[in-house]
Amino acid sequence: MEKKLDSISARVDTSSSSSDSVEDELELSAVRHRPEALELLEAQTRFSRKELQILYRGFKSECPSGVVNEDTFKEIYSQFFPQGDASSYAHFLFDAFDTDQNGSVSFEDFVMGLSILLRGTIHEKLNWAFNLYDINKDGYITKEEMLDIIKSIYDMMGKCTYPMLREETPRQHVEIFFQKMDKNRDGVVTIDEFIDCCQNDENIMKSMQLFENVI
Repeated sequence: MEKKLDSISARVDTSSSSSDSVEDELELSAVRHRPEALELLEAQTRFSRKELQILYRGFKSECPSGVVNEDTFKEIYSQFFPQGDASSYAHFLFDAFDTDQNGSVSFEDFVMGLSILLRGTIHEKLNWAFNLYDINKDGYITKEEMLDIIKSIYDMMGKCTYPMLREETPRQHVEIFFQKMDKNRDGVVTIDEFIDCCQNDENIMKSMQLFENVI
């Protein structure tokens, strides 16, 4: 994700004069969706005002209307993984960023999620990851939901990354994870079980970290 943030930042001239700040503020009212004031976002996230300005310009260049729909999100995200099919994972990721489930991601949605992923505590990141895996947002992760996410990650990384991957590997991966996480064997994983298992199992934490670059 840091590479993705860098790619957004690289498109922006970070040495702009103070007049650019004024232009940024004025342009907030020019888009169809007006984001919250940068001061408020600065208080709600772990980004500085300057970082928010850079992120806003990058977001605005890709999404002039101020919001991004799922199709556009998939198109942008697929550019980072040309070796595989990122459409399924981008769908799940879009749903995780779309916190109010209105079918679009605003600049606020984007930076709030990005702040957690890049600078959040372990607990905050695990909460966010649970929300990603909880596809139907019912407060539980089923084995099929976990399998859908893991398969979409393997699909996105492509055969170049996993040339010897057997078709059953994602399911085997999920079986191991789920057996460790579902402590009371009721067929679902709660957020408490998910966080407790991830924090106390070194192998699972390593596996989670291996996939950080795709978030």
